[in-house]
Amino acid sequence: MSSRSAVAENLESVRRRLDAAARRARRDPASVTLVAVSKTFPADRVREAVEAGQRVFGENKVQEGADKARTLAADGHDDLRWHLIGHLQSNKAKKAAEAFSCVETVDSVALAGRLGAAAAAAGRRIQVFVQADLAGEATKSGAPEADVPAVARAVLDQPALDLRGLMILPPFPDDPEDSRPWFRRLRELRDRLVANGLPADHLADLSMGMSHDFEVAIEEGATLVRVGTAIFGRRTPPAAAP
Repeated sequence: MSSRSAVAENLESVRRRLDAAARRARRDPASVTLVAVSKTFPADRVREAVEAGQRVFGENKVQEGADKARTLAADGHDDLRWHLIGHLQSNKAKKAAEAFSCVETVDSVALAGRLGAAAAAAGRRIQVFVQADLAGEATKSGAPEADVPAVARAVLDQPALDLRGLMILPPFPDDPEDSRPWFRRLRELRDRLVANGLPADHLADLSMGMSHDFEVAIEEGATLVRVGTAIFGRRTPPAAAP
């Protein structure tokens, strides 16, 4: 019986699929960063992924991510990169700026200002993505398409923030191909922003695609994919309170 953990085996499988998708798109697989989404899983499971070579992790909640980052750093893993991929409330900007190397969910001018001030106060410079809501889903965060340029400029105006690109969480698809139009729209939006004068080097990255559709996202230009279930397994919903 193999001594490798299920997480290590799953990571190897995901990396093979990532490589294959990149090669189909005639892209260098090294141009795609795998963000292992460890939300709700304990630090021990994250440690298994670290031991298998994973270095970039995504968390939905500020406190949960901060706690795991601290635990792993105490074990000597202080080289990990932690991305906040869940909605950031402005009153948690200070803690997010202290705990995360990247916030992928900035969706308003006000939040950009709050996060920039918090990062400056912490003496840090953190990477940022502008989250776009192209589908207008009431249950999801993200800047409406018309607001994305203003949010991007607000991030650029903050010396402690490093704008890296755009992020999207499209409607969950029945078929991975159903996500393709949304990924294409985000890429086209990025291209329009660059054509309209925003600096290309600050919009080089597109964070899009999850366990069910990351291969399609890579084919459409994703440079970061956020994969959780395919690595860590299905999440068990919390038990209902009595």
